[in-house]
Order: sequence, then structure tokens, then C-alpha cells
Amino acid sequence: MGQLLRVQNFIVSSDGFGAGEHQSLERPFGDADPGELFAWAGATASWPMRTEAGGSRGLDDYFVRDYARDIGAEIMGRNKFGPQRGPWTDHDWLGWWGERPPFRTPVFVLTHHERPSFTLSDTTFHFVDDDPAKVLEQAKEAAGGKDVRLGGGATTIREFLDADLVDTLHVVVAPVRLGSGVRLWESPDELLDRFHLEAVPSPSGVTHHLFWRK
Repeated sequence: MGQLLRVQNFIVSSDGFGAGEHQSLERPFGDADPGELFAWAGATASWPMRTEAGGSRGLDDYFVRDYARDIGAEIMGRNKFGPQRGPWTDHDWLGWWGERPPFRTPVFVLTHHERPSFTLSDTTFHFVDDDPAKVLEQAKEAAGGKDVRLGGGATTIREFLDADLVDTLHVVVAPVRLGSGVRLWESPDELLDRFHLEAVPSPSGVTHHLFWRK
């Protein structure tokens, strides 16, 4: 099938929002409570930030383990990288993740305000101002034959969907309503003109929505 552009483990509320309003340095997901959105993943045995033994196995754990499978690069929007808007006032901000980001691949950050690339541990961040198709070309080249993950946020995923560039999506619908924020969809049925859909409920309370091209 060649290299795919995949959305993996992207979490939305039951009313379709990937993040709440009022994102800030202290609140990366705005008004949304990340504990509620990520509870299903944090409870699994394979959650990478787990500090104690144990955790659930089964469906949720499978998807947590699958997150990095055959991924060679990531594309994300600037809002996923950090809370700043407009021109960079300094280059001290290096992302939410500390000295060891979880991506372990090249990451392409979409922004209208470019800045020099930098590397933390085994992750290199590139800042690109280009249309989705051209950014995907760069990411595929950097991925070395592996797939590219489209990491979000919701606005960035919609841009790539609107450009018809996404091959598969795994969207996790959490049992929480946000009411406002950054919306991925009003209903997953919006994508059924182009994608097959299988929705799989999990005992944790989330529903895994799996989309693949028709």
C-alpha cells in the first residue's frame, strides 16, 4: 500500500471536540480535563508514563501499544506544539514534553512563523509553512519508508481530511461533553462518504472509531 498517513489514538469528547477553549501554558487542552480524556490510556499496562506495575490488558492496551508501530515521522499543528501565537518572541520554548519527547522521529510542526529546527533526544522538530500536501511529502521522505502519523490537533486533522490526504484514522470518543472548543466533527458520519467505519466500544467507557479508505 505504500506509505500511509495515519491518525492514531486521537481523543475527542462525545460532542466531537479535541480540546476545550482557553489553551494556556498551564492547560494544554484548555477547559478540557486531560485526566478525563486520557483515563482509558493511562489505565493500560502499556501506557509509557506508567510508574507502577499493573494496568489493564485488552483492547485499550492494544491501541496504546500500536501508537508507534511503523511510524517514521509525525505532523502536528502549532497548537499541539505549544500555547504561543504569532511570531516567536524567543526560541526558549521547546514543547510540552521536556528533554525526551515521546515521538522519537522527525516531527513537522505546521506554522506561519518558521524557526530553526532543533533536536531533543531522538526527536527533531522542523517548523514548516506550506500546504498539507507538500508537508506530507517532506514527512514521507523523512520517514524512511515508514508511515506518517498525523498527530493533531483537530484543526490540523481537518485540514488534511479536507485535502483528502488521510488514509486511516483511529479516533477515541471519550464519555465526556465539552460543549465548546476545537471541534473535529459534529458526527463521525461526516467521513462516511470516503471511509469505512467500525466503532468498537471498550469496557473502559470509550469507543474506538476505526476509519479506512473506501
